Amino acid sequence: MAITDHALAWTQLFGELDRSGLALHLQIRRAIVTAIERGLFTAEARLPSTRQLAALLGVARNTVVNAYQQLIDEGFLVAHERSGIFLAPDLAVSETRGPTPGRSIAWSRRFAVRPAQLRQITKPRDWLDYPYPFLFGQFDPSLFPANDWRESVRAASGVSEINAWAGDLIDEDDADLVEQLRLQVLPRRGIFASADEVMVTIGSQQALSLLIQLLVGRDTPAGVEDPSYPDTRNMLTLATADLATLAIDRHGVVPDAAFASRDVAFVTVGHQCPNTAVMPLERRRALLEAARRHDVVLVEDDYEADLALADEIPSLKSLDTDGRVIYVGSFSKVLAPGLRVGYVVAPRAVIAELRVLRRLMLRHPPSNNQRATAMFVALGHYRTHLRRTAGVLEERAVRIASLLPRLLPAFRWRRDPGATSFWVEGPAGLDARDLSVRARARGVLIEPGDIFYADPEAGRACFRLGFASIRTDRIEAGLTRLADLVTPAGIPASQGMPEQV
Repeated sequence: MAITDHALAWTQLFGELDRSGLALHLQIRRAIVTAIERGLFTAEARLPSTRQLAALLGVARNTVVNAYQQLIDEGFLVAHERSGIFLAPDLAVSETRGPTPGRSIAWSRRFAVRPAQLRQITKPRDWLDYPYPFLFGQFDPSLFPANDWRESVRAASGVSEINAWAGDLIDEDDADLVEQLRLQVLPRRGIFASADEVMVTIGSQQALSLLIQLLVGRDTPAGVEDPSYPDTRNMLTLATADLATLAIDRHGVVPDAAFASRDVAFVTVGHQCPNTAVMPLERRRALLEAARRHDVVLVEDDYEADLALADEIPSLKSLDTDGRVIYVGSFSKVLAPGLRVGYVVAPRAVIAELRVLRRLMLRHPPSNNQRATAMFVALGHYRTHLRRTAGVLEERAVRIASLLPRLLPAFRWRRDPGATSFWVEGPAGLDARDLSVRARARGVLIEPGDIFYADPEAGRACFRLGFASIRTDRIEAGLTRLADLVTPAGIPASQGMPEQV
């Protein structure tokens, strides 16, 4: 229905303005432009006066004046003296078109792969609205260094900086970010690489996807830990008919006969996903020796590096002497998942192929994000942020560890140093997925563990408690609500004292 000058129609057009979100004048401009693009205005429609619209929306008149003036300057509106503000006459009203009649395509027969049929991790999109979000991979907004990030973005937005990053890099990366990765980020993991051994990706997810496309054909013997990160397992399932699950013990992946039979293995030795195990140095050396002996390429997904307060065990890549370890990292867990900046460190021959493969997909990650991230690191904000965030997260971990024995005495749990989650195993008979549904109804979000296993039944009694997304002062209340749901469910009591997994 076309918009007229009726007050109700205008109120419906703008809806309820978000008083804590985007600036009000920008919300008004956005609503008007959207209505124009959707063809909701009649030809040369007259808009309410600035005073009328301010009264309708409950905002200051100057807010509306600012919005209108910008739209006039950009040619969306015109002002006629003593007549009012009108839609620009050259903006045609589009006709609303319904669906074209006829038979629809049977798309299911056209798909070469069916990724939607694979089991996926799911998290509520509105997780911030829940009071007790024990979610892994999300962030507490209070921990994000907003002022430091703004300074970095401003520094990357000068004319000379824009000229440097605004062009098409084709298959290259922002040189400043590669340099900062080499100088300040990778050395923390014991990795020293040349510029042609590093490539930037849109998060570690794209890095893993590119590596699977490059290294794993339909008949390639590949291996993935069990339990493991579901997306890696799913990507490998789509890529090869010869996928083996690799055994895990309390130290991480086991270099056994199954491991030895693989051409490539995807491993998480920094913090095993999802049980958080930090692989000891001797096991890392044994894993590398087995990989050399049987010619296995290792992809090290170091998804949660840099947050440990104490000295960390050197990365697998840093111990590699024959170039068979490919390292994947990102800023998602330590800064913000929405930033989508990751990286791969590999021999230059691998990086050269990855660059061409990435170019065929999207050329290169957004270079403005790359330059802003480079500024963030170069100005010292990254190191300061790590120090501050690691301290806060360790405080939360200590708090949870002190509460679990009292609130969930029948459960076993594990959280290795530097991890931002606890892996929790309930008594036999617990259905953690059912528990997560009932907990969500009470405002508590946990992650069922069955999704991490090739056989869901193996993780039926397990769940993950992330704590990077929940404020410290809400931890006890959230765990108390979770504990209240366990006893009425008839879960068997533990025999003996609680123990760590």
